[in-house]
Amino acid sequence: MAAAKPVEARYGSLHNISMAVVSAGMISVAILHFVTHPANAPTLSMNDPRFVLFSLLAVAMGYYVFVGISRTRNRRPQIVIDRDGIAVGFGRDLRFAWDDIQWARLRRLALRPQLEIGIAPPAFIAANLRLSMWSFDDGLRPIRGLPTAVLVRDNGLDTRASAMLDAVRTFRPNLVKP
Repeated sequence: MAAAKPVEARYGSLHNISMAVVSAGMISVAILHFVTHPANAPTLSMNDPRFVLFSLLAVAMGYYVFVGISRTRNRRPQIVIDRDGIAVGFGRDLRFAWDDIQWARLRRLALRPQLEIGIAPPAFIAANLRLSMWSFDDGLRPIRGLPTAVLVRDNGLDTRASAMLDAVRTFRPNLVKP
């Protein structure tokens, strides 16, 4: 019998470059609109609420241009599930051994299934994952009501959460919860 192959999830190029292009396009369309219709353009003053609003929106869209390009260029795996455990990237670069993982399951978040991973409390505390409920772009999120569990969002990754759960099932079937 052949050894099970590790599953690696990287940032998906198409998703992330599309995010950057659409964000840059939105900035360009707004600028083009104000150049071609100067009567509708806000005055260049912090006293004009439209200028403040459009400036903040341009900064937000610029952020997504940066995020899209940097994730497209980042080809390192963000999730690795192999015989040694589960490694998480997303700026943390940590590995949880199978002994530190208590359970794994899929949970629907809106329409998409997301992978939930329960981690043993000592390993969770030692990892210092810096999770935040308010970080909209982070691939790892805390789970309300489960203090030592993380939610792996597959948005923008090239591997679906169901495939990640199948990999957990391949290496440690006893950890998969319904």
